[in-house]
Amino acid sequence: MTAQPLTDLLAVIPGTGRARVERWAHGALGAVLLLSAGLYTWGLDRNGYGNDYYAAAVLAGTQSWKAFFFGSFDAGNFITVDKPPASLWLMALSGRLFGVNSWSLLLPEALLGVATVALLFVTVRRLAGPVAGLVAALTLALTPVAVLMFRFDNPDALLTFLLVASAWGLVRGLESGRTRWLLVSAGLVGLAFTTKYLQAFLVLPALALTYLLLGPGAWPRRLGQLVAAGGVLVVASGWWVAAMELIPADARPFIGGSSDNSVLNLVLGYDGFGRLVGALGLGRGPVPTAGVGGFGGQPGPFRLFNVQFGGEISWLLPLAGLALATGLWVHRHAPRTDPTRAGYVLWGLWVATHAVVFSFASGIVHPYYTVAMAPGVAGLVGQGAVDLWRLRSRSRWGGAVASASLLLTAWWGAQLLARTPDFAPGLGAVEVGLAAAAALLLLLKVAPWGSALVVALGMVALLLGPAAYAIATVTRVEQGSSPSSGPTSLAISGIGFGGRGFGPLAGGGQPPGLIGTADSSLLTYLERHQDGATWLVAVSSATQAAPIELATGRPVLAMGGFSGNDPALSVARLRRLVSSGQLRYVLVGGGRGGLAGAPLGPTGLGPPFPAPGHPAATVGPVGGAGGSVMAWVTQHCRAVEASASGASGLYDCSAAPAGA
Repeated sequence: MTAQPLTDLLAVIPGTGRARVERWAHGALGAVLLLSAGLYTWGLDRNGYGNDYYAAAVLAGTQSWKAFFFGSFDAGNFITVDKPPASLWLMALSGRLFGVNSWSLLLPEALLGVATVALLFVTVRRLAGPVAGLVAALTLALTPVAVLMFRFDNPDALLTFLLVASAWGLVRGLESGRTRWLLVSAGLVGLAFTTKYLQAFLVLPALALTYLLLGPGAWPRRLGQLVAAGGVLVVASGWWVAAMELIPADARPFIGGSSDNSVLNLVLGYDGFGRLVGALGLGRGPVPTAGVGGFGGQPGPFRLFNVQFGGEISWLLPLAGLALATGLWVHRHAPRTDPTRAGYVLWGLWVATHAVVFSFASGIVHPYYTVAMAPGVAGLVGQGAVDLWRLRSRSRWGGAVASASLLLTAWWGAQLLARTPDFAPGLGAVEVGLAAAAALLLLLKVAPWGSALVVALGMVALLLGPAAYAIATVTRVEQGSSPSSGPTSLAISGIGFGGRGFGPLAGGGQPPGLIGTADSSLLTYLERHQDGATWLVAVSSATQAAPIELATGRPVLAMGGFSGNDPALSVARLRRLVSSGQLRYVLVGGGRGGLAGAPLGPTGLGPPFPAPGHPAATVGPVGGAGGSVMAWVTQHCRAVEASASGASGLYDCSAAPAGA
């Protein structure tokens, strides 16, 4: 039954049957994977290092195995990045093999994207047949946010692959009833947790409820299997967290993003519930809400359709919703363990959970997070396309539902395209026109060859807009900490520093962007006078430190973590670093990716270094001696003349009094 729609299309060819459809679908899958590989790798190096923050941590992981394990931002192991390290491990291994450069950094992400598309095909095929799997794979491959993140070095590429792999494991468990497949699924979710903490757990309701309700065997056995899987999940998720908590604080880096040098504080605070409610007093202090400068727009039920999210993920959401309703209705009388209905429950809960969290979270929520939601949307579209076609062949009512689904989705795609009138003008009208033609044919009885025309028109109408956005994403430079897909006119400016370089890339080549003369002079001065210190220089934030690390290949101490607000450095610890010769120079000022010689003071996203009175300026994880780190530097270290260093704000602390 699952092959019937495509069999209808090929009915005019003698000898067509299930085996022929399988061969055709696998051949078409090869084309989809080639398309995916092209989209995810074409001109990949134009993105440079992508997100310099993670790129610097990858560089550190290639220089120090200790930094590799901890996910340290710098090879001196002063502070970690504010995410777990699994995605960094993959890129750092590539960097160790091929050197740190744009291709060694970003190609693993692209390969993860192709693997994710292939694995989604395999998973949906097991649930609803090869045609559904093929449509799902093509849909995911062309989803703009997927094209964006499979060309970028944020953790989301590995996260998405692992989540789809966990769905594959669950489906194998649904087929066989064997516990081992549930354990595999749980272990993969645990590894996803070590990639991006609690976001990995958004798939748990879909995985657990699908098996509990629709899995084979008696419910007590299913419940016991899920309990065993929960045990594996705890171990797979918690081993690295436990290691970080058990290792003494003075034997590991400071936990970036936390307020008390604790991974648990980071998981539950800044990277956890702080994302949902905006501020908990955990992590880096108050988390900006969407209405005050967050990245996803105002929270609410229609957030996924707004300017920030819409172009990333919402193109096929109308079709996915109608497909879910139609599929559950069509299979309402199927046996409890029917795999196709299980697929609707799995992907429906997957999409619903992500949609609720992303729509109503009032903390920091980037639109690119929705890449983890994309496989669920694609799964619903793939299965729904098959069932809508089957429903259309049974009754005029079914044809009306299929036509309405097509028209509504095409109309929404045209609305998204209308948001960028200078980009591909008239494309929205073409999309609606093709959809209208396909919808009309759906209502008519057509010959077998006409069915092929209907399917072709419908697929083009649905994917024209996402494909245009995908191509636009591939053809432009995307860097910084808040990437976005689509044309340049819609791109959301990141808060990072990705487009600005300080010199040649550590692995060779030249980064995009202009290189300031003062910056080059400063780096030359620092390298010439480092005198065996562990860190080339200490700066206020990782956003300021990362370009320096990548340009010189040397560790840079980010005193306040990512944005300069982490309480990672106390006066007492600074004195010890200076007196032991591990640190000589401190650069005061600059802030989040600013010029090295920028004046002290607010930068629009927070002070460049903790101001007097901020906890980070007075107390650190090793205990503080009171007073301000910034004040100590300016009072006890020697200001280096700008004419010598090439920038103002540089202090030499090598001659600071021992008892200062």
